[in-house]
Parts: sequence; C-alpha cells; structure tokens
Amino acid sequence: MQLSIQDLRRNYTYGGLIRNELPLEPMHLFQQWFSLLQSIEFPEWFEVNAMTLSTSDPEGGSCSRIVLLKGMESDGFLFFTNYNSAKGREMAMEPKVALHFFWPMFDRQVRIEGLVVKTSPAISDEYFASRPRSSQLGACASPQSQILLDDLQLDIAIQELDNKYAGQPIPRPDNWGGYKVIPHLMEFWQGKPSRLHDRFRYERTASTEAWSLHRLAP
Repeated sequence: MQLSIQDLRRNYTYGGLIRNELPLEPMHLFQQWFSLLQSIEFPEWFEVNAMTLSTSDPEGGSCSRIVLLKGMESDGFLFFTNYNSAKGREMAMEPKVALHFFWPMFDRQVRIEGLVVKTSPAISDEYFASRPRSSQLGACASPQSQILLDDLQLDIAIQELDNKYAGQPIPRPDNWGGYKVIPHLMEFWQGKPSRLHDRFRYERTASTEAWSLHRLAP
C-alpha cells in the first residue's frame, strides 16, 4: 500500500559526530567524508559530486539548481558554467551563495555559505580542455538559460561548430569558465536515531582566519 507523504520516514543509524574528534579546519572534514564516498562503488547514475547551488539577486529573489563539484582547493570549492547563464548573472550581481551536499547512504549532509569568485583563465582553460569534445561543443553552442527559437537550434549550432573545428582543438569561449566558492560557514549534519541528529557548524568572520566550532540543536 502506498504511504502518504507524512508517513514517509526512515531511521538514521549510520553513526555520529564527536566534538573532540573533529578537525580544526572544516575543509579537512569535508575531504574525509568525500574520500570515503570516492572509495565506494556506487551505481553509475549516482554522482557523489552533485551539489545544490543557491543564488539570489538584489531584488530578493532566489534560485537553486544542481551543479557538479569539479575541484577543491584549500580555501574553496570549484565548479564551471556559462557566465551568461541565469546563475552567472545572479552571481555577478550578488556573490553571496550557498552550497548543499546530500549523501543519504551515510545519512550525511553538508551545508556551506560563502562568497563566489571567478577562477583564473588558466584553471578554466585546463578544465575545458579535459572535457569530452561533445561537452566542449555544447558549452560553445548553448546560449544557456535563454529561450530557444526552435527545437533544432542547438543541433544546428553544434553541427556548425563541429564542422568549423574539424580536426582542431576547440577553444574555450570567453563566456564559459570556473567559479570558486570560498566558505565562511560550513555545517556538517549526521543523521541519528529519533531525529536527534548531530549538527556541527564551523564559522569564521572576515576579520579572523580561525574557525569557531559550535554544536547546534537538531
């Protein structure tokens, strides 16, 4: 029998978080959790690097979508997209963003708030060159977030670009590249029985490099 939405629930029993076992730097804990995910063989459809990116605009609107984490540096998280897309325009106007990772197989979530900046052209060039040719063509041809004139517009544009660069490398378009989210808040959530979840929040201000660590009520 199909359950009603209000009856959909499961018990979280994977583990817990202990304050004195947590590292001083939140990126170190994130890397530990992410390394564990990478060590396990999941179904092909599951993307461990999928994350929700939330943006806003000066008028108070907000929007969330799934993007893919494509790199980590000591101070932030990298992803790549079209600078002229809806999210690109929103980040240009309001660089305060949020990221969210959800890994249900371990009853874990990570919530991140920070500032987004563009990566260097060299980093964008390197990543673009590593992409499959079909993805490169798509990045060049797609006027991301804009209304298409007809259903064949993209197919035609991609074929024309493929012909133009036949036998040649495809250059990265100027309106496509990387972003880095530099966090000032990172919250780690570990599901536990009876909804008494462990929540620890790392936070720092612009005036200090040290992270403060607080336990939050579930």
